[in-house]
Amino acid sequence: MAKQLLNPNKWIDLYADYLFNYTISRVNDRDMAHDLVQDTFLAALKSMKNFKGEASERTWLISILKRKIIDYYRKINSNKGKAEVRITYNDDSETEGNWLEERVADPFDKTAEDTMQNTELGEAIFKCLAKLPEKQAEVFRMKTIEGLETEDICKELNITASNLWVMIHRARTAMAACLEKNWF
Repeated sequence: MAKQLLNPNKWIDLYADYLFNYTISRVNDRDMAHDLVQDTFLAALKSMKNFKGEASERTWLISILKRKIIDYYRKINSNKGKAEVRITYNDDSETEGNWLEERVADPFDKTAEDTMQNTELGEAIFKCLAKLPEKQAEVFRMKTIEGLETEDICKELNITASNLWVMIHRARTAMAACLEKNWF
């Protein structure tokens, strides 16, 4: 295979929409998706010398974008699970003072109820998935559950990326309605 060459002058025209659609499906925030794509292009420009040409430009840009998305979630989740509880005791109580307690949720502290709810949710998801049209269910399973790349799904199912995104949107809408009716 011939080594791929980079052409940053065409990145926006060739890849911006694809990278944005990829990002918006993962962060669900238009402004953040735009920022992450811009950060991706900037990081790619800075690391052009590291491009070995073994992958296509798009694949290389997506790998950078994936790291940007992971960093984004690491950043927002670093404070998740922390709760600040301020307890104020007045002069009338037995104890006086102003106490600040920071508690961090223990991700390993699973109760039987949590496990049961996860099992029930999984069952509800698969019941709702079974109600989707066969092709929509297959696309949803491949993209959302298995995490396959759009390009791979399109090749395997012989569909266009536009068609895939329409099916994903319809499947997600139907799944949300089904889960709201049968789970929440």
